Amino acid sequence: MIGPPGSGKTMLAKRMPTILPDLNPGESIETTRIYSTVGRLKPGQPLLATRPFRAPHHTISNAGLVGGGSVPGPGEISLAHNGVLFLDELPEFNRQTLEVLRQPLEDGTVTISRALSSTTFPANFMLIAALNPCPCGYRGDPRRNCHCTPPQIERYMSKISGPLIDRIDIHIEVPSVPFRDLSGGKPGTSSAEMREQVMSARRIQSTRFAGSRTRHNADMTHRQTRQFCRLDDEGRNLLKASMTELGLSARAHDKILRTARTIADQEASDAIEPMHLNEAVNYRMLDRDLWT
Repeated sequence: MIGPPGSGKTMLAKRMPTILPDLNPGESIETTRIYSTVGRLKPGQPLLATRPFRAPHHTISNAGLVGGGSVPGPGEISLAHNGVLFLDELPEFNRQTLEVLRQPLEDGTVTISRALSSTTFPANFMLIAALNPCPCGYRGDPRRNCHCTPPQIERYMSKISGPLIDRIDIHIEVPSVPFRDLSGGKPGTSSAEMREQVMSARRIQSTRFAGSRTRHNADMTHRQTRQFCRLDDEGRNLLKASMTELGLSARAHDKILRTARTIADQEASDAIEPMHLNEAVNYRMLDRDLWT
C-alpha cells in the first residue's frame, strides 16, 4: 500500500486478521509449535486459535526477521506463519534485510544453515507492506506540496528492489481520505461481511484443490494456474496488451491470473471474465508508477 501519512494504511493492515478465517486444526498445530519453540505461548493457552499478526520495527536485523542465532531459532517471518507479517514504512528497512524475504515469499519456508547443520522453519505468511511515496510523504497529494528532490526520492525508493516488488501480488494506492468521508455517517462494509466473502471464496478453493497439497489460489503451481485460470480470447488479448504496456514479468503474469481467479471466486463465477482480469491488472499498476 502506497499513500501519504494518515491515509489509513496501518489501520487497514491491522484489520486484515479480522477478515481471515480462524486457523483450522492443522494450521493451529503448526503455528503453536513455532510459538512453543520460543516460549511465546501465553499461560493456559495450549493452542493458538487466531491468526498471528506480526509488525516488526524497521530497525530489525536479518536474524530477527528470518531467524538465526548459534542455536537457530525462528524469526518474525516464522512467527507470522499462517498469519500476517506487516512491514510499515517499508523503505526505512535495511535493503539487505528486505532482500532476505525473497526466498521465503516463494517457498513458504526459510532454511538457516550453520557449520554442522541446517534448520528449516515454516514461513508461509501474508506479507503486507506500507510506504509513503517519498521521504516527506506528500508526493502526488493534491492538498500538500512535496519538496523532495528527485535524487532524494530515488534514494528513498531504491531500498525496495524490483525482484521484491515483483513477488508482491497486489500493489494499491491508498489516497488521503476527504473530509466528507470522515464526517459522514454512511456505514461501510463491515469486517464480518468481508470475512464471509473470504470464507465463501475459500470454500470454493477447498473444493477445487481437494486431493492436492494446494490450499489456496496463491499456492497454485504453474500447471494448476494453466488448468484453473483459462481465459477466453478477449481475456488473452487484454492480458497480452497489459504485459506489453507495463513490461510485466512471467511471475507477474501468473500472479495476475491467480488474483483474477480469486476475484472470480468471490463472485462465484466459474470462468475468469474480462472484468475480473482487468481488476487484477489494475492491482499491478504501481509496477510502473512506483518508480516514476
